[in-house]
Amino acid sequence: MSTRNIKLSVLHYVCKYVMILSGAIIYALAISLFIDPNKLAPGGVTGVAIIINHYTSISTGTMVLLINVPLMFIGIWKFGVKFFISTLVATFTGSFFIDILAPFGPVTNDLFLCSVVGGVLCGVSLGMIFKAGATTGGTDIVARLLKIKFPHVETGRLFIVVDTVIVVASAIAFRDLELAMYAGICVFITGKVFDVVLYGAAGAKLLFVISDREEEIAKRFMDELDSGVTYVHGIGAYTDSDKRIIMCALKKQLLPKAEDIVKEIDLNAFIIITSANEIVGEGYRSPLEEKI
Repeated sequence: MSTRNIKLSVLHYVCKYVMILSGAIIYALAISLFIDPNKLAPGGVTGVAIIINHYTSISTGTMVLLINVPLMFIGIWKFGVKFFISTLVATFTGSFFIDILAPFGPVTNDLFLCSVVGGVLCGVSLGMIFKAGATTGGTDIVARLLKIKFPHVETGRLFIVVDTVIVVASAIAFRDLELAMYAGICVFITGKVFDVVLYGAAGAKLLFVISDREEEIAKRFMDELDSGVTYVHGIGAYTDSDKRIIMCALKKQLLPKAEDIVKEIDLNAFIIITSANEIVGEGYRSPLEEKI
């Protein structure tokens, strides 16, 4: 590997972990200052930890870490060691700062304001963490495991099912339907903001990749993303050499994974990403479907 590639690789990992740490701290701000003090349990492991915290002396941050430890070991077993490192950093940092910031909350006792602001901050933070190629563990691992068992069910729906169960449990635990309704608002806002931060506002992306290792990249796109790939013929103006350019239409949820695949294979690859306002064809809108 050349010196330039080594520098690019180091810079990539530095940026990745700065984003993970920043996202984890923002997440802790949302939980400690807005959500936890007002007994809002917005799904996920954090929601379970908040419910337990209000019935025991175990702090929310500590409880998040305790619940995540066995889940992370399951994650290593199913998804590999690479999965563990970034997840551990995100989980430990988030848990640590949740407890550190707890004495400073709540900022307000207005439940609607807390559900909105808390939901926005959670969405931003989780989007940052996922964009950096990490996860927060917890229900992300549960959803991935359920996906193995029920491959025909969309991942987003699995998240909704898991979070809904926890929100309903919070209504029973706190004997307060109103709190659960506000927690549901928080979950909804978190999901919407998460999508915008991670994938952008557009529904789909059009990806062009120029690389000398286009066959390897195309194969992994097809195998791991289940996306069709088209080679577009091109000629380099400077080198006057033939090029096969990868063109791939992707659902926006798959873009971060596609970028990771390209980086793993060829750090010198040239990538162009543009928004696709509408895609008609297999896997997208049917050509027979009436436009609204």
